[in-house]
Amino acid sequence: MYKHSNNKTMTSGAIAAMLSTILYSRRFFPYYVYNIIGGLDEEGKGAVYSFDPVGSYQRDAYKAGGSASAMLQPLLDNQIGFKNMESVEHLPLTLEKATQLIKDVFISAAERDVYTGDCLKICFITKDGIREESLPLRKD
Repeated sequence: MYKHSNNKTMTSGAIAAMLSTILYSRRFFPYYVYNIIGGLDEEGKGAVYSFDPVGSYQRDAYKAGGSASAMLQPLLDNQIGFKNMESVEHLPLTLEKATQLIKDVFISAAERDVYTGDCLKICFITKDGIREESLPLRKD
């Protein structure tokens, strides 16, 4: 519908604004969800948007959400944002290192948080397209 109205594909920022409007319209009887949208912006750079239940949103470099977010966000702050680290060279993550970090983080979350699911589905969004990979988290 957006594509036909605006004659272009919806950007990540437009999707974030639309979701914000939907959530805000339900502010008196909100959906109790904390959404995260990831994609590419107009310049081809990664874009992550996080939302509260009533539609407020912000663009982040990285974000954890859900029941295990209290465990995951500090680890992401340390490993990706280099927060609370002194004398560390700030190197950008390679796709392989980022993938391994995400796998390790979710395996740890699944061991400590009973509400974390049994499988992780990672979607790799690049300029070449979208690739998906699944990883079972619990072996019990």
